[in-house]
Amino acid sequence: MKKAICLALLLASACTSVFAQQNTPNLAVIATASGNGDYERLSDGRMPVNTRNTPGNNPRRVQYVGKQWVQYEWKQPIETKQVALYWHNQNLNLRLPLAYRIQYWDGKAFVPVNNALGLGLDNDKLSTTTFDAVKTSKLRLEVDSADRQINSLQEWIVYQMPNVDGYPPVIAAVPDRDVMLNGKTYLYANVRSTTPLKTNKWVKVSGPGAVTFSNDAEKDGSATFSAPGDYQLSYTAGNGAYSSSSLFKVKVVTPPPARRLDVVYTRRYKIDSKLWNDRAKAMIVNWIPFCIDQCERTDLTTGQGGLDNFIEAAKALRGEPHAKHIGYVFSNAWVHQTVEAMSEALMVDPQGDKEMIAAQEKMRKTLDRWIPIILAAQEPDGYLQTAYTLRDTSRWHKRWSPEGRGNHEGYTAGYFIESAINHYTLTEGKDKRLYNAAKKLADCWVTNIGPDKIHWYDGHQEMEQALVRFGRFVNDMEGPKSHGDSYIKLAKFLLDNRKGGSEYDQSHVPVQQQYEAVGHAVRATYTYSGMADVAAETGDVDYQSAVMSIWDNMVNKKYYITGGIGSGETSEGFGGNFSLGNDAYCESCSSCGLIFFEYKMNLAYHDARYADLYEETMYNALLGSLDLPGKNFLYTNALSTSQARYEWHVCPCCVGNIPRTLLMMPTWTYVRGDNGLYVNLFVGSTIKVDKIAGTNVEMIQKTDYPWNGKVTMLVNPVQSKEFTVYVRVPNRTTSTLYTPTPQVNGLKSISVNGKAISPKIVNGYAIVRRVWKKGDRIDLELPMEVQRVTADTRIAADNGKVALRYGPMLYNVESADQQSIDKTISNKPLTVQWKPDFLHGVMIINGTWSDGTPLTAIPNYARLNRVPTTATPQSTYIAIPPTRPNEPPKYVERDPVSTVWIKDK
Repeated sequence: MKKAICLALLLASACTSVFAQQNTPNLAVIATASGNGDYERLSDGRMPVNTRNTPGNNPRRVQYVGKQWVQYEWKQPIETKQVALYWHNQNLNLRLPLAYRIQYWDGKAFVPVNNALGLGLDNDKLSTTTFDAVKTSKLRLEVDSADRQINSLQEWIVYQMPNVDGYPPVIAAVPDRDVMLNGKTYLYANVRSTTPLKTNKWVKVSGPGAVTFSNDAEKDGSATFSAPGDYQLSYTAGNGAYSSSSLFKVKVVTPPPARRLDVVYTRRYKIDSKLWNDRAKAMIVNWIPFCIDQCERTDLTTGQGGLDNFIEAAKALRGEPHAKHIGYVFSNAWVHQTVEAMSEALMVDPQGDKEMIAAQEKMRKTLDRWIPIILAAQEPDGYLQTAYTLRDTSRWHKRWSPEGRGNHEGYTAGYFIESAINHYTLTEGKDKRLYNAAKKLADCWVTNIGPDKIHWYDGHQEMEQALVRFGRFVNDMEGPKSHGDSYIKLAKFLLDNRKGGSEYDQSHVPVQQQYEAVGHAVRATYTYSGMADVAAETGDVDYQSAVMSIWDNMVNKKYYITGGIGSGETSEGFGGNFSLGNDAYCESCSSCGLIFFEYKMNLAYHDARYADLYEETMYNALLGSLDLPGKNFLYTNALSTSQARYEWHVCPCCVGNIPRTLLMMPTWTYVRGDNGLYVNLFVGSTIKVDKIAGTNVEMIQKTDYPWNGKVTMLVNPVQSKEFTVYVRVPNRTTSTLYTPTPQVNGLKSISVNGKAISPKIVNGYAIVRRVWKKGDRIDLELPMEVQRVTADTRIAADNGKVALRYGPMLYNVESADQQSIDKTISNKPLTVQWKPDFLHGVMIINGTWSDGTPLTAIPNYARLNRVPTTATPQSTYIAIPPTRPNEPPKYVERDPVSTVWIKDK
């Protein structure tokens, strides 16, 4: 599929107007395409020119035997009697269908057109078909025995009947957006018309202040607003006698504070939590060591390569004989992620646990072995990517070339830079090998890319967020006069260059003009994370407006209740607004990216709602991507599924990303401000936070959250100082897409040193200011109650359904606990029950199905984790042979089913 997409893009780069073929309006340009796949390209009014029919490397591609279809739909009936189709086998990489039929909608059903003549299937040629005239709102092309999604169809033209006056233009929905007060929003409209436009008009429909347009009679322009609030604007386009309008919303908001909050870097810390001790141990004892072993394997040749690529690249740099690069061009990524995950794992206090101590010792030895190998592959000027060093020089001529955007040069470099940050903090700056190498790499990029140098951007964004994160870190470690700012400037330059590309990698328009979350979800969140960082560092108003617009669109129109993103309708990415099927893609890497994005928004806006969101994503979308033993994972995380986890993936981009994100606990738990400390997560732990009002502070949390809401915090400053502790007051209504009942927000109680207080709550934080001394204590209780959550009716997949939540946790019902989950929940009360020996210790929800049988729900993260017991019929399970030495077979439930959404009464 990826190859087909790439070839289609190459074909699309050499196009000619369909009007050169026949001087008749093409009605397809005002239609909406749909079908078993993504067919927007069919109606773009352009088609490939003749291409060489050279045999490809996949002539035996499996053909799908059965019917595939694609259709056009118009807002009003059209008249036609002729169509033309352009088929292309993409150099024999795709099969042409055996036959096809043209059907039209007669008001009740699709029926064949009469007297069809043509129906040609010539490759690389426009094939015309005529038929008796029809008046219809839908045309369908039904195809026999084609490759899935009819990829060989490149263009489908529908000719307008002669002597028909015409049709109104179609305006693609102008995206709703946010804009900073005193900033401007960029206006542009995608208008499709069968004839040239004669009029364009922007107008204010409603809103509290005045709207000033740069030019209200031009399709592209900008608008500014005189007051904050909600506005409606309208765009109208006409082609003479016919016109169309599109209404959209603009929310004008106040800019963020001038100074962002400061990062609390992950350093050595202790966990004291039933849940997180268990999860950390699973990652440290099983998952990360397994990732190490996989990265050191030399027999994974399909899409994968590990440490072996670094070894061979070092040989090449020394002028020695060497092997070719193995696997994807981005295969360095999981090695760098694993280095970062090891560094973080070594910062977790094992508290005497022998298995953790042994695993950490393996990691120390691994880092000692790996670091010289990785650094030996770094080129003399600092550049680092083994795929380039070991490249085929006849095909890959230079770094940072426009045609090399898919080579992931920034993607792999970014992960290396980020790994250096946590390795530096692990060693408390005593071992600067990776840190210095990361500076050398970043300096190489600064030297070569920038104004009056190379103008470039990567197809998979990661370098952008890494450069800002690293620039900030360098400034914090070496002082504000160090050259960390040069890295931040480069990150902005890379983002500023994103234009003229596609939505897939968020390069369709300049980032300052992007107002909707689109494309590949991982690339998107990394882009948005980098944009949020740049906005916070520079105060760029256009960046602030774009970031807030994207955030609003993502969270309130494209966000799953679990905190996951990416429906998978586009390639690994976002669908349309409210298109949130429960067979979601929700890639684990996109959850990691979303946590970073929300965290950056928290730093910029000093607002707890962003921490509410990343807590939700962490506990639900990401935590359950690993199984309870930490031996299997999920690349994708559907909300209703029977998919068992697996050990590895042909594209293992998530394997190190999961632990490197989850184990960065001190960073997610606390942030620093000029006058105090912000508490964002409630996790039993001991964490040291530097530079609070001129002193360092040890923060000790004692809590069983998320299983209950009681939290005790001991505030231990090295010196008694006056500062503010900002305590997050969780708000469970994180997205307007979902409505919980009852509302469970606020605080049940809060006290300092045993004395109840009534603090002011600002931006979701309870503000507690005093002179703090060692041993001071904050006790709070958060309300914890089972909630029933319903979805916006525009989410078709969730109509008539309800989800269950307790605290930050979403719950699943599973076939392992009840005979059937395809029935309705009753309205009887729901209760919780702590089960210490069940699924490593969880709070379950007990209820009743409408037929009176018991209902049991478990936390979403613990889904599909059942193993057989002596009391369980073995026929319920399937044994999978072991793949690791000295391990018994793995058992998985036969035909398991797990779902977040339950039928409601």
